[in-house]
Amino acid sequence: MRAAASRWMQQHPWATPVLALLCGATLTTAFDPIGYWPLGLFAMGVLVWLWRDLPHVWRAAQLGFAFGLGLFLSGVSWIAVSLHVFGGMPMALAALATLLFCVYLALYPALVGALCVWLSPSGPRRTLFAVPVLWCLFEWLRSVVFTGFPWLTLGYAGTQAPFAGFAPIVGVFGISMVMLWVVGGSVELIRRWLPADVQTTTHRSVVRWVVTLCVLLGGGALLQRIEWTQAIGAPLTVSLLQGNVAQDLKFDPRRYANTVQTYTDLAFQSQARLIVLPETALPRFLDQIEPDTLHTLRAIAQRNQGALLLGVPVRSDPSTYYNAAISLDDAPMQHYRKQHLVPFGEFIPPGLEAVLHVLHIPMSDFSRGPITQPPMRVAGQQVAVNICYEDAFGAELAPAAAQATLLANVSNVAWFGDSLAPGQHLQIARMRALETQRAFISATNTGMTAAIDRNGRVIARLPQFTIGRLDTSVQGYTGLTPYLRWKDTPLICLLCIGVIALFVLRDRR
Repeated sequence: MRAAASRWMQQHPWATPVLALLCGATLTTAFDPIGYWPLGLFAMGVLVWLWRDLPHVWRAAQLGFAFGLGLFLSGVSWIAVSLHVFGGMPMALAALATLLFCVYLALYPALVGALCVWLSPSGPRRTLFAVPVLWCLFEWLRSVVFTGFPWLTLGYAGTQAPFAGFAPIVGVFGISMVMLWVVGGSVELIRRWLPADVQTTTHRSVVRWVVTLCVLLGGGALLQRIEWTQAIGAPLTVSLLQGNVAQDLKFDPRRYANTVQTYTDLAFQSQARLIVLPETALPRFLDQIEPDTLHTLRAIAQRNQGALLLGVPVRSDPSTYYNAAISLDDAPMQHYRKQHLVPFGEFIPPGLEAVLHVLHIPMSDFSRGPITQPPMRVAGQQVAVNICYEDAFGAELAPAAAQATLLANVSNVAWFGDSLAPGQHLQIARMRALETQRAFISATNTGMTAAIDRNGRVIARLPQFTIGRLDTSVQGYTGLTPYLRWKDTPLICLLCIGVIALFVLRDRR
């Protein structure tokens, strides 16, 4: 059967790239809001199978590129929505820009395939060593090159059991490694029963693969029982406000009074000690907001004997302004200024200022906040605040999270409409909760406003595209997970050692 399939593919050279493209698109289903990780692992397994015995570097790169293109075109197509619908870019140009971005992202799995074939012989060494090492290394590189884009990192599909237990130890990239070992082990195990391999199969090899898979799958489940952090204080009541202000109306001056009234009414009805409003909830600079509005919000927090966190842009002078969050309570106002900005959405890379003539995004040239910012001390908790997609960078959040008892994200994902992006973003927040073993609360403009416990479970959530207030309680925690202590450093060192080993073994061959 396998020989017949091989002959058919040789006669139809387009078949395997198309298969890889479809499998890449299928991997998108492993991530939220679909979240069916077994199907995603099957898709990944097909790619590993195709790479296993391939002798040609260029062919492996071609398959990796097709797989990556399928993954990113299906998984981040919402970028075109933000560019066209809310950025004012013509649809054809927005589609072209999104396609080019996905082509760039697809180069990473293409390089993985090429290096796997060039550095490693065919067989188990490639599936169980070369592919996991190189895939994870290039996922990490994708998260740092050109400010980074870690979206759709394979490990995010591991927020569900049985992989979640590895998060506090090795983080999202380490979970990618574990999942790829499961994929590679499954590929090798299946091949042992194929007619072409059955004569070379030994009982010992089959037992070895089965035991390895059981250790990986069962180990993750057992690790979830470890409590790396300890509760501190009583549970905190929180209210997360969702104003559901349409993005095309958000910065309309005629809509401003209505926005203020919406959030003031939602806050006034809350009895929680901590009230959190989304990113740029009040779409004016802080110094332009009427003192009466700030006084009213502060009075509500004081009435509840707590604090209110407000997403609002702040500026130190007319040309220097920040995407920020502030605290309103009895104490002096505290600030958090976003430091990891979104290219083109929040800052224009040097030399590309002409893009401003195509995109029409308000406040699209923010300044970066300080890299090191302490948690806010509010409502009896140390709250590490992050804004929008900053929570996609676990290593950057780790220093503040290590000092914090609670994580809070304020976002405005209305930029991406009714797409896969909000669900993917919520899954990223769940991974940060797992890595830090801290509760994570997220207040958004249109969804998904949610509270997540330290085990990555969503304990409460508001429906998308509704005006509402999510009232719940969360527990503060203290203590350090291994990931908070070391971040990605040990894993990246091991991956680099693995690459060196691949080069050494190749030279010996």
